[in-house]
Amino acid sequence: MSAAVGHLLVRAGGRLVGLPLAQVVEVLDPGAVFAVPSIEPAVRGVSVIRSRILPLVHLGALLEGQPCPSDRSELGVLVELGGRRLCLEVEAAESVLYDRGMPVQAGSALPWAAGVARTADGLIPLLDLAALAARFTEASAA
Repeated sequence: MSAAVGHLLVRAGGRLVGLPLAQVVEVLDPGAVFAVPSIEPAVRGVSVIRSRILPLVHLGALLEGQPCPSDRSELGVLVELGGRRLCLEVEAAESVLYDRGMPVQAGSALPWAAGVARTADGLIPLLDLAALAARFTEASAA
């Protein structure tokens, strides 16, 4: 990983994970959600955010490869990945961590992590949003 990097620590699927601040646009309430057909079960639907129709993806479900839970959170993190935006539904945005993290051990059960950070709560995965977006894009193109 590069020099000191900030991460927004969010709770998703009951666990704490870090999102790279360089890709976070804002934390917001995504508002009304409209169901749309999707091959990816983690897609809750679409929302109109800042006059743009954007996918709302439940981050915890995406990490687990599960469908969205029936209860919807009113908190989303708008992220930008390669010029494209999407909103990640999370349970809470807790704090900002300024830590470059440590590499993920080979054979680790953290396939979407670019690294991990040691905190008082234990090791926190620092997510590779590009890898997650690639999975999301592959599923929607299938």
